[in-house]
Amino acid sequence: MKHLKFLLVGLVFGIVLIKSEVASWYRIQEMFRFQSFHMFGVIGSAVVLGALITFLAKRFQLKNIHGTPVAIVPVEPGMVRYIAGGLLFGLGWSLAGTCPGPMYSLIGSGFSVILVVLGGAFLGTIAYAYARQYLKH
Repeated sequence: MKHLKFLLVGLVFGIVLIKSEVASWYRIQEMFRFQSFHMFGVIGSAVVLGALITFLAKRFQLKNIHGTPVAIVPVEPGMVRYIAGGLLFGLGWSLAGTCPGPMYSLIGSGFSVILVVLGGAFLGTIAYAYARQYLKH
C-alpha cells in the first residue's frame, strides 16, 4: 500500500506518453528522419523544464521528500564517455523505436513485440553489471 503513489505516478506517466504520441514508433522514426518537429518539441520542452527545475533547486536550496537538500553534482571533465553513451543510447532508440520510459506503456497498450526490446534492455543491464568493474566511473 505504501508504494501505491509510485504505481499511480507510473500509470499517469504511461497514459501521457501514449496520448501525446511520444511512445509512437512512427513519431520516433519521423524524428530520426528530421520529418517532424513533434518529438524535438517534447524533448526540448523537457530540457528547458529540467534546466529550470535545476536552477530553482540550486537557487532556493530545495529539499527532497526525505527533507535532505537536493545535491547537484558538477559534471566532471571528459566528454568522450558521455558522447559514446549518448550514441549507444540513440542507436538503440532508433533501432528499437522506443526508449526505456515508453517500453512499459507500449506493453500495456498491447504491443507485445516490445517484450523483445525489454528483454534486450535487461540483457544490456546484466552486461553492464558485469562490465562495470572494468569501466571508469
